[in-house]
Amino acid sequence: MIITLIGMPASGKSTAGVILAKILGLNFIDTDLVIQQNESELLCDIIKNRGVKGFLEAEEKAVLSLNPSNTVIATGGSVVYSEAGMNYLKSLGKVVYLKIDRENLFARLHNIRQRGVVLQPGETLDEMYDSRSRLYEKYADCIIDETGASVEETVDKIIKNYH
Repeated sequence: MIITLIGMPASGKSTAGVILAKILGLNFIDTDLVIQQNESELLCDIIKNRGVKGFLEAEEKAVLSLNPSNTVIATGGSVVYSEAGMNYLKSLGKVVYLKIDRENLFARLHNIRQRGVVLQPGETLDEMYDSRSRLYEKYADCIIDETGASVEETVDKIIKNYH
């Protein structure tokens, strides 16, 4: 079983992913950490030094390098910009979109530069939200609405979709 979590930065993919993996007895991979390991650089430094394009290339390479089994995969929010990466993840198993509303996202994204959030030059958070939301919905096998849900409730919703 492979479950890939996609969604906005700060939507709780890594947090929910670890808990989900523990409950289901699966392995856990955070693609942001895979990128940092592969590139020997922090996400924010990759963006600063190589630009958005360089970061997205490193992200795609990291995703395509995965060979998981019985794993929950938490992806970076920008993974949906790679059609090859998303098609690969979909070929492995189910893709779950953790949907966070705009207001909660903006409240959580206070350290945007340190987190290594990919924003195109001149792109606003509103524009990022709109463009990515469409992509998440395009690739998702299931959408989990996190509105008003705790991490545990979000994990319960994911599990209910699989049993």
